[in-house]
Amino acid sequence: MPSVGAPEFRHRSTVGRAFLGVQDTAAYLGISPKTLYVWRHRRQGPPSFRMGARGRVTYRVDALDAWIRAQEQEDSRSNLDLNPVSAAPQRRAAYSATV
Repeated sequence: MPSVGAPEFRHRSTVGRAFLGVQDTAAYLGISPKTLYVWRHRRQGPPSFRMGARGRVTYRVDALDAWIRAQEQEDSRSNLDLNPVSAAPQRRAAYSATV
């Protein structure tokens, strides 16, 4: 029996699974399946491919984890090198006011 508040994907155990379908991937990422379809159409989001005779859209669990780590590094709140608050203040160039 799943615990209260557990994500939906835990019903179908991801332990030992290398691939996830759209529904399980959406639950794994905590987003809607429609968002995944839009990202795929725009060539954004985690890498995916079609697998099997029916050509179902599939995601590798290790690729999802790598994509999540990359998103964390690209976010200025997670990466201090990109955070403008941690940058040294810049001085404005001197200018002469001519009237």
